[in-house]
This record gives sequence, C-alpha cells and structure tokens, in this order.
Amino acid sequence: MNSSRDPFEDALVKHCIVVGLGVFITYINGIFVFIFFKHSVFYTDPRYILYIHLVINDLIMLFLTVSLYVLSYASPLMNAAVCSVLLLFASMTSEISPLNLAGMAIERYIAICQPLHHTQLCSVNRTYILISLIWLLNVIPALTDIFILLLNEPISVFSTSITCYSKRLYGSDQHLIRAIFVESLYLSCVFLTLVFIYIKVLQAAKAATSDQVSATKARNTILLHGLQLLLCMLAYVTPFVNYFLLALFPKYLGIILFSTYLLSNILPRLLSPLIYGVRDQKMFKYVKRYLTCSLHFLKIQPN
Repeated sequence: MNSSRDPFEDALVKHCIVVGLGVFITYINGIFVFIFFKHSVFYTDPRYILYIHLVINDLIMLFLTVSLYVLSYASPLMNAAVCSVLLLFASMTSEISPLNLAGMAIERYIAICQPLHHTQLCSVNRTYILISLIWLLNVIPALTDIFILLLNEPISVFSTSITCYSKRLYGSDQHLIRAIFVESLYLSCVFLTLVFIYIKVLQAAKAATSDQVSATKARNTILLHGLQLLLCMLAYVTPFVNYFLLALFPKYLGIILFSTYLLSNILPRLLSPLIYGVRDQKMFKYVKRYLTCSLHFLKIQPN
C-alpha cells in the first residue's frame, strides 16, 4: 500500500498504529523466544521447535512488513535491487506461517492418533528437515518472481528507483498467474490438511475422553488450533479480497488496503503465538515466572 497518497494526518495516524502494534507484538513474541532459548527443556520437543520457528518467522516478517510500510511514506522511491531483496524475504516469511502451522497440526495428529510412533516420526532431526522443506517451498516461488522479471525486463531494471510495492515490481501477467497458481495450491493443501487432521483429532479426543468436561476442553483446543491456521491463511486470500473489494468500492482504496494489511500481516503475528503459547501450560509456566521476576525487579529499583 502506498501510504504517501494519504493526507499527512491520516498517514501519521496509520503509521502510529502500525509501528505501535509492531513494537508491542515484537515485545510479546520476544518473551517467548527468550524463554525458549533460556530453558533447554524445550530443545528436544518438536512441538516447541516448530512453535518457536513460527514465532521467529513472524518476528522477521513483522519487521520487514512494518519497515516497508514506513518506507513507502518516508522514502517513496527505493533502489529496485534492494526492494526485490526485501520483497523476497517478506513474501517468504508471510507464507511460511500457514505451512508451519500445518506442520504443527500434523505433529499433534501423530501425538494423539499415533502415539506409539510419535517419537520415531517426530524426531528433532526430522523436525529441522521439515522446517528446511517449508523454507524451500517458499523460496522457490519467491525467486521465480525475480526470474520472471528478468525475462520481461533488462537487468538494468535493478538500478532504477521505484515504489517498493509487490504489484509495482512484479506486475506482469506472468507474475499474476504464478501468484494465483502457487497461492491457490498452498491454500488448498493447508485447508485440506486442517480439515482432515482436526476431524481425526476430534474423533480421537472424543473416543479417549470419558467425561464431558475433558471432551469440551479438547474440542476447544482443537478449535483454537484451527483458528490459528485460518488467521495465517489470510495471507493467501488477501490479494483476492483486495481485488473484489476495490472493484466494488474504488473510492475507499486507502481504508480497504490498510484494513486488510492489518488483518493479514499484523494481527495474526500477535494472536497466533498468544493462542498457542499462553494456553500451553509448560510454556506459560516459564512466561509467568519471567513476568513475575521482571515486575519484582522493577519494584525494587530505586526512584
């Protein structure tokens, strides 16, 4: 979104909201990263390795997307080569989160439905292989955008100054076809994974639970995991939502792009880790201890 088109007052408010949310979310997620690396008990559990990978990826993505947003107003023109690198990592990190959550869902499925094989199938080494595969599945489409650009434009395009926006640099029909194909494919795979796994997990939870209270708790946990995936799947559907909303309400360009930007790029970076981290008793125990110690330290500081 090119916020430089907004009046100064509107742009200032939007940037304060974006930067404020970015700082707040970075602080919250930073606590979880600190807790993970401080306590070795999390190092050998694939569940927490995938979780902290999700958080770190979201931190990188948040830094990039907020930086690009601010730069679009503070410095509208950017070297195309620098812009392509920023967009490369922004695109990758944006689409890694849904695939990572799909991996977390598969790990939970194996833990609940195939507990005897969980240790073998979900080893630490295989977890890191899965993370590498997730990055590979996202780096290839991102690099494809650059290759398509080089096929359509001379290499000197990277020495020009442009507005650093994905549609500005990658606006050809080939880029559009690539985006629709890859995002539709990933969206379908993540959605089908979500539906299949959580139906199976829900059935297993109901079959293994004798009292209604535990069954309700298991059902709520499954629904929250599904909400995590749906939040991150917004990264796939946002371009289509923007296309249809702008066709219906072209006068509200700024409001539509800003709203979908917050909903798809900023808010999921907060809700997804909190939903998983706060509800997890082991992780939350260490987070609570850290916050208690921090508050106690602040109280004893001299005025």
